[in-house]
Amino acid sequence: MTAPAQPAPGTAEDWLDALRFDDQGLIPAIAQDAQTGTVLMMAWMNAEAVRETVRTGRAVYFSRSRARLWRKGEESGHVQQVHDIRLDCDGDVLLLKITQVGGIACHTGRERCFYRGLDLSGARPAWVAQDPVLKDPESIYGHPHPHGH
Repeated sequence: MTAPAQPAPGTAEDWLDALRFDDQGLIPAIAQDAQTGTVLMMAWMNAEAVRETVRTGRAVYFSRSRARLWRKGEESGHVQQVHDIRLDCDGDVLLLKITQVGGIACHTGRERCFYRGLDLSGARPAWVAQDPVLKDPESIYGHPHPHGH
């Protein structure tokens, strides 16, 4: 992971000030496999999650449903090792280039959260699962996992 440049005294978080958080103090973060380029998931981060991600080198998000920090892999063991963090041109989206430990990013037991594709071949468009379940979610979490991040 590229470390922020050494700031001058009194400006320790200038790098964080460049991020444009929304009115709830959140910024979307896209997790991308550093080796393959596959987009694995999108989640939200607040300033504390960004700081902890930078400090630890492991992805930490903010769970809107639980209203607390969510350390990716805290239940499943499928942590994300962060190699690089990029900020988009508007400063309002982060891209994390990561290694997904265990190869499963999605709570459904799939490699990625973007596993459904829009099938336009029938009479009506329909979302169809296109990626296999690699591991049953109950065997990962010990219980059915609630939907959402």
